[in-house]
Amino acid sequence: MAEWVVRPDGGRPEGRACAHAAAVGPAPAPLSRVCPECLVQGHEETRLRLCLTCGHIGCSDSAPGAHATAHYASSGHPLVRSMEPGGEPWAWCYVDEVFLRPRDGHSTE
Repeated sequence: MAEWVVRPDGGRPEGRACAHAAAVGPAPAPLSRVCPECLVQGHEETRLRLCLTCGHIGCSDSAPGAHATAHYASSGHPLVRSMEPGGEPWAWCYVDEVFLRPRDGHSTE
């Protein structure tokens, strides 16, 4: 199980805390390998985010649909982590608007 902590460089200057990071358990299995909403729309998005509550896969805010953020808006699930291949492990808290990193600095997979 990965423990997440706020990155020193990642978030609101006035508050760099995230109560949600301590409450997250093991990462759920991804429900898909693609953003299902993008697939329906005919897009093949690679900047994917995994909901750390339920395993929903959604595309990033820089993608046309911003489906990870839409999932947060409809579900209230606060944390996502990057699923970009070969990328640095990081997560985002929508509620506290902070970037997170694994406490031990290693991959979360």
